Amino acid sequence: MSQFGSQLHGKSRRKLKGNGKVRLKNRDKKRHEMGGYFSSTKLADKSVVKRMRGRGGNGKDRLQYAGFANLLVGKSYKKVKIKAIMESKDNRNFARLNIITKGTVIDTDEGRAMVTNRPGREGFINAVKV
Repeated sequence: MSQFGSQLHGKSRRKLKGNGKVRLKNRDKKRHEMGGYFSSTKLADKSVVKRMRGRGGNGKDRLQYAGFANLLVGKSYKKVKIKAIMESKDNRNFARLNIITKGTVIDTDEGRAMVTNRPGREGFINAVKV
């Protein structure tokens, strides 16, 4: 199944079952059970959205490059420019590599904000002030 990608997440074979036996694999994962690749949303001047085909022909938007964020100000959202990435709770190297994920602290025109959605899954960025 390696031709379809490396998303072979499963239970560890080193850990024992409850009775002390070594866990054996029942079967390989099927193609429709595979996960997708990590879509690293990068900081750029303008936003670029890539449409991915899902099961049954359904579509999913993935944000490749991000330039703007929807910042929650009061009770309404305001479109603001992203100036820099300050820190990331997922991986400290993501801030250096300008990769935006959920929980990333970004610097905008309105000040520092935290990303509240998953841009690699939804195709846009929502944020709240920190």
